[in-house]
Amino acid sequence: MRTLRTLAAILGVIGAGAAAHARDQPAETQTSQRGPPGTESGIALFERKCTICHGNPAVERAPSPEAVRAMSPDKIYGALGSNGLMAAQGATLSDQERRAIAEWMSGRPLGSARVGAAGSMPNQCRTNPPLARPDSAPLWNGWSSDATNHRFQDIAAAGIGAQDVPNLKLKWAFGYPAGVSSNAQPTIVSGRVFVGSDNGFFYSLNAKSGCTYWSFDTGSIVRGAATLGPIAGNASTPYAVYFGDGRANVYALDARTGSLLWKTKVDEHFVARITAGTRLYGNTLLVPVSSSEGYSAGTPDYPCCTSRGSVVALDAATGRQIWKTYVVADEPKLYARQSNGVALYGPAGGPVWNTPSVDPLRRAVYFGTGDASSGPAPSTIDSIMAVDIDSGRKLWAYQTTANDVYLGGCDRADRSAACPKINGPDMDIGNSPILLSLSGGRRLLVAGTKAADVLAVDPDHDGALIYRVNPTGVPPGGVWKAGAPAILWGGAADAGHVYYGLGTGGLAALDAATGRTLWIFRPDAPEGSGAASLGAAPTVIPGVVFEGSTRGVLYAVSAASGKELWRFDTARSFATVNHVAAHGGAIATSGAVAVGGMLFVGSGYAVGTGATAGNLLLAFAVR
Repeated sequence: MRTLRTLAAILGVIGAGAAAHARDQPAETQTSQRGPPGTESGIALFERKCTICHGNPAVERAPSPEAVRAMSPDKIYGALGSNGLMAAQGATLSDQERRAIAEWMSGRPLGSARVGAAGSMPNQCRTNPPLARPDSAPLWNGWSSDATNHRFQDIAAAGIGAQDVPNLKLKWAFGYPAGVSSNAQPTIVSGRVFVGSDNGFFYSLNAKSGCTYWSFDTGSIVRGAATLGPIAGNASTPYAVYFGDGRANVYALDARTGSLLWKTKVDEHFVARITAGTRLYGNTLLVPVSSSEGYSAGTPDYPCCTSRGSVVALDAATGRQIWKTYVVADEPKLYARQSNGVALYGPAGGPVWNTPSVDPLRRAVYFGTGDASSGPAPSTIDSIMAVDIDSGRKLWAYQTTANDVYLGGCDRADRSAACPKINGPDMDIGNSPILLSLSGGRRLLVAGTKAADVLAVDPDHDGALIYRVNPTGVPPGGVWKAGAPAILWGGAADAGHVYYGLGTGGLAALDAATGRTLWIFRPDAPEGSGAASLGAAPTVIPGVVFEGSTRGVLYAVSAASGKELWRFDTARSFATVNHVAAHGGAIATSGAVAVGGMLFVGSGYAVGTGATAGNLLLAFAVR
């Protein structure tokens, strides 16, 4: 049976949002508690202060972690207050600590359920006409504007050329009510913006004005980009919008009204979550499933480890599961018990932090995988993995780092027997593989490693390696160290070139065919603040690459030379169309979206070293 610490550790992480070990993302560094309290922080605090009772069979009156997790943050916070049922325990905590525990366990910020709904906003759209056909107007549908994850938008769809970029001006700003961390990338289809928030709400806005059509309360953080498409079998609802939340639930909503069509939980594990965008291909909805189990599994009271990352295929019309393919194929089995009686299991791990790519030619689905949380680490760990789109059958996997078993909490004196002798190196492939077709018909599948290697494999020859290079000049095949260059969230590609944010190494352009570095853009350091980290996924339009920084600056650079063309500082307060007090911060995961003569970007990702919080969605246009 799992002890309280066990359940507390994993249940809270689900509500938290995303990033494995600070980490609830593949590539956050492990000193990421710099942001304010919220759905992305508080796990260590909860383990220290609360696990002595909640979930402990010896304390019969204490609610289980499951019961606490079902409560609102306001109820948990109140119970810890001076007049609450847990006042004695709360008295040992600061107000900030009580807030952090409440928001972490519930999975949303205090007060968000009361203020987050569109009905309470002054900027509601006056009318809500039927959606135009998605293909009748420019769109950016999901994590990428295409199923191959190029993150490229041609000039006709972008409506912005290189000559227009210096004239981009802010058109409107939208504030997520009670939001702490702006995580999700917006989707723009039929002139509407579809976007989720850490406040537990999913929104539909007018792209031109920012007025609000509707909101839907999921009760948990939404991090990934949504996907919109036709839905079969429902005459009154021609189009649905699909997305996942921090509790591994997937939703299909009526894209016009926001009404729920179906909801499917794709994984029952306590720490299962969806941190990346869904991918709709025909009537198949592809869902990446990640996990936060490795965050605290090095504690001796945790029965490490049983979660397995996966990709799930759902029938888009009904939410019915078609197939589910685990990264770790074998179900974890009991292999030992510690002296305290806690069971140990393995193998486990392999979270999928990225949106899958689709290859119609091979009928294949490609995605990156994370590290193992208990050994032995199979060959699908830290890999580019390919599965059959119709059956989910594994086709092949190219492993970038072997024997990578990583557990958070293994630096403690009383660490778990599950901790590996060599911890890490923690080399998740957190970015979506990009499928490229070069001149002459040659095809490549390109991805980046956490140590800033760029590699290309052959999708037509079972993932055979074509090249592996490192734009920073260090020998490829190394491991990541805190503060070093890293490829975290994604890349972008145009005709013959790929672009990757390298974190502290800048933004690099490479020749796609050879891997040769063409240029590296390194922004000027703001006075007294040190170098910016460029880890967000870049976005490309003809002649221009957009990239965000942990300092909150959105850059546009020349795709030909890497010369800066434009910048905009988002890390400040803005007046918002919905009259919500809002401030920008780090642009560290999701990238910008260019469509219909406008540019959209979220600002304020509050996880990761140097990241600053914010609750903004910004929309720019050429004036």
